[in-house]
Amino acid sequence: MSLTTVKMGSSCKIIKLNTSGKLLQKLLDMGFIPGARVEVIREAPLYDPLELKIHNYYIALRKDEAKNIEVEL
Repeated sequence: MSLTTVKMGSSCKIIKLNTSGKLLQKLLDMGFIPGARVEVIREAPLYDPLELKIHNYYIALRKDEAKNIEVEL
């Protein structure tokens, strides 16, 4: 399941990052590592980007980047 399919207010665990290169390094630097818990706080009015809470901080992530993050509820 992709991070983009998780409902607002729900929490999930990162399983795998399905990307490579600079995007993979960017996600790892922001704390998107396998095993980390992510909570979807809200979506922007036009549904892009997502506001996420990971490691006790908030981050906005575009949906085209979030679709590369495989999660489980």
